[in-house]
Amino acid sequence: NDIDSYEGFYASVVYALFNGAGLNAIAEDTTSKGRIDLSIILKDTVYIIEFKVVENKATNDALSQIKDKKYYEKYKGSYKDIYLIGIEFSKSERNLVGFCWEKGDC
Repeated sequence: NDIDSYEGFYASVVYALFNGAGLNAIAEDTTSKGRIDLSIILKDTVYIIEFKVVENKATNDALSQIKDKKYYEKYKGSYKDIYLIGIEFSKSERNLVGFCWEKGDC
């Protein structure tokens, strides 16, 4: 079984964690340019999270995808703060290898 080779596996684990904690977690959050893997809404703040499974080392592709596809535009003007978060897991090590974030001053 190679389910841990797919980003959906990791996204579902993180979704369950946030949802179980009682947060407003939206999986596969639809935008006009694609789907955000996971959005977390907490009061006046939105956390946009993209997951990637990479071969070995972090590539920053997850954060780049959020910015390239402008996923933040869906929430711009509706929330005070928007955070963009890219999380990458190693396919071979099955572990977190990349985590980068920035405040969306978009």
